This record gives sequence, C-alpha cells and structure tokens, in this order.
Amino acid sequence: MSLLSAWRGTQLLIGLFLYGFSLAMMIRATLGVSPWDVLGLGSALQTGLPFGVMTNIIGLIVLLLWIPLRQKPGVGTILNVLLVGPSAEVGLAVLREPETLWARILLFAGGLILLAVASGLYIGAQYGPGPRDGLMTGMHRRFGLPIWFVRTAIEGTVLLLGWLLGGPVGVGTVAVVLLIGPLVHLALPIFHIPTPEQSTQSPGPSHPDRSSQTKSADLAGEDRELKGA
Repeated sequence: MSLLSAWRGTQLLIGLFLYGFSLAMMIRATLGVSPWDVLGLGSALQTGLPFGVMTNIIGLIVLLLWIPLRQKPGVGTILNVLLVGPSAEVGLAVLREPETLWARILLFAGGLILLAVASGLYIGAQYGPGPRDGLMTGMHRRFGLPIWFVRTAIEGTVLLLGWLLGGPVGVGTVAVVLLIGPLVHLALPIFHIPTPEQSTQSPGPSHPDRSSQTKSADLAGEDRELKGA
C-alpha cells in the first residue's frame, strides 16, 4: 500500500467516524436535525431499534436504489453505510442533553461544523460518495433532472415521511438545510486528496486540479450524514 493510499484510507475512516459523532451532537442538542436524520429518528421511534441501526438500514435501502440507476458504489460508499450508524451510537452513549438553551445551541453549532469537516474528510478522500449523494447524482444523470430539483424532491419526501413517523423537526433542521452546503464547500479544498491519476497531472496534494475540486464541491452541495454517513 502506498503512502497516498494509506493517507486517503485513514482520512476516510476518521471522516466517517466524525460524521456519525456529529449527528449525535445535533441529536442531543434537541433543536432539530437534518431531513435524513428526522427519518432515522422517526423510524427508530416506530420500530424500537437504535438510531444507529436505523441509519445503517436506511443507508442500505438507499444503496439498493442505486441498482436501477446504474450507479457503482466505491469503498467509501460501503463504509459509509457500515460505519456512520455505529459512530453515531458512540456519540449518543457519551453525550448527554444539555440543560440550558445556550449550551444546546453551542452543542448544535459544534455538531454542524463537525459535520461539515467530516464531510470534507470523507468526500475529499475520493473513495466514493455516500449513498444519499449517489442517489441524487444518479437520478440527475439517469433522468436528466436538475440537481436542485432532485435534492429538493428527495429531502422534502424524506422530511415529510420522518415527521409523520414522529421524527423531530425544529429550527436546527432549517439550519442544516441552509448551512451544510456552504460549510462543506469551504471544507472540501482543505481536505481534498488527489488520486494517483490526478497526482500525475497536478503539482501535489496541496494543489489539486480545479476540475476535481469542482466535482467534489458539487457532491458536497448535494449532501444531507454531512450526510453519510
């Protein structure tokens, strides 16, 4: 294994763990969560299964939807499905709900920023998008629908279904929808690692080609577990 591959793999695993942990931070803040986590929490409430398990199950279901879209998962895609749920459970086990509003706001803000950093880490490793990202880009490529329309339709449907199942919707939900895209866009250039093929065309890891940054930024704008997962 080359040093570059080890670097990318380590960054991927750290990013996925922090992704799940950031979800736990926002859940414990009780100010609202992302649309996909509204669905996860609502499903957990109705089934009695832990949130982390439901996150894994939902990720697997979404991944199966890639088949008719002719999407091919990467190593990062599979690990996203397997690791985000358990890392979220670790966070829920060690974190407690703050008693004061200001502490809840700080916890939520920290979780949102950590979610953006974690997304930059795992997307920047370039081992494949998360299952939810792939669903959106796959529908865009398969049916020719605008990304904004696909994202809005999917997340609106997920949010409504999660709310009907009893998932928590709050001001934090709005904050995630509005802010996660710009925050991940800022994080991606910092953590972007060129693949070996890209390295031969660019000066080095600190100067990735602009087309790769643009592609990753487009994926980041489509991410819901910062999205995950």
